[in-house]
Amino acid sequence: MTKPDTDLIIAGGGLAGATLALAVARMVPSLRVTVVEAFPLSPDALPESYQPSYDARSTALAWGSRLIFEELGLWQRLAEHATPIHHIHVSDRGHFGAARLHASEHGQEALGYVADNRWMGLCLMRELLETGVQWQAPAEVTDMTPISDGVRVELTTDDNGTRELTAHCLVVADGGRSGLREKLGFQPSHHSYGQNALIANVSTSDSHGFSAFERFTEAGPMALLPHGPPARAGHQSALVWTLTDAALAEVLELSDEDKCRRLQERFGWRLGRFTRIGTCHHYPLTLTTVDEPVRYGVALVGNAAHALHPVAGQGFNLALRGLMTLVEQFRLATEQGKSIGDLTVLKRYQSLHRQDWQQTVRFSDSLVRLFGQSMPPITAARDAGLVGLDLLPGAKRWFARKAMGLGGRRAVIDRPGKPNREGTRND
Repeated sequence: MTKPDTDLIIAGGGLAGATLALAVARMVPSLRVTVVEAFPLSPDALPESYQPSYDARSTALAWGSRLIFEELGLWQRLAEHATPIHHIHVSDRGHFGAARLHASEHGQEALGYVADNRWMGLCLMRELLETGVQWQAPAEVTDMTPISDGVRVELTTDDNGTRELTAHCLVVADGGRSGLREKLGFQPSHHSYGQNALIANVSTSDSHGFSAFERFTEAGPMALLPHGPPARAGHQSALVWTLTDAALAEVLELSDEDKCRRLQERFGWRLGRFTRIGTCHHYPLTLTTVDEPVRYGVALVGNAAHALHPVAGQGFNLALRGLMTLVEQFRLATEQGKSIGDLTVLKRYQSLHRQDWQQTVRFSDSLVRLFGQSMPPITAARDAGLVGLDLLPGAKRWFARKAMGLGGRRAVIDRPGKPNREGTRND
């Protein structure tokens, strides 16, 4: 075809799509990138300062994700409102087993971080404004047609108008519920856990001490992650509470005081008394995977490619590693004179990322299944396993690397003009 309108179209400007756009702009600056986002976007609408909200939704960032954001030149800004996790405590309610991880034991300043989604989005937007990335917003990708050496993408704008853009590749990064994935013919597999995640911020009488708690109960896992100002150990935590449909309906009907009381019954007193619970959000928990997330000229990333149980906080971290692997292949393709939408390029990305997502899915899914069993022999075995995990250095190191997002493959990629691992420059 003649020269396309752009090289890469990214459907979705959320955390995954914006991160991919920034990574391509930083790592493969020769590629022209266009992001299609359903929500209005204007540089004038970005606030000059960020004021954290008590009810802000947040994301757990593993240590490995910090390393990626450092590569992108974004971490220094992100860290301003990212609460570190120095300790992780894993326990089984009503049983003796427990495991403890400490950043100091692994020579790191933190095992991970907790950052507000809005703050992450604001940081990404500010960085993207300094690049040549183009935006189509508000607009949505509604269809795609393969053509010679690329794709023709149909957009619908906010006034119900339509337009077309041609590109070498389309990346679907608009989540798992937009319908675009299915419209393009991808077939996801779904496994319902019969549970829901209730998300809220809570306050406790005792300080969290930069500790994250993973508490497995007979009703499902519960996580509390340190949240709030990163400079001091505060009393606010981000809650992920797993509930059945019936239990969720019951909890949502309770007053805030009774919600705290119910939470106290499930979690215990390791953080003292629960004194406040914020706005509650909830969504059904389903393991979603797409065995073949690439085709000629199109690739799925983030939740469009795989959605995990939040039990181990691995979802966004897995997606981030996948994004960097894709960018790595885009860069190799441009160096070799290939189209970034070439099936061999996208298949190579799929092959390199597959082992990581399979292992991460198995890790998260096995935790849910193992701790969802109440038979005495199984509970005894898993409690012994938690004790062994706490005592055996090799097992503990393996678990810590998983929690820190260091168990998967790391893309070999450097920013142009930045000294690489050998000390030379990548110009």
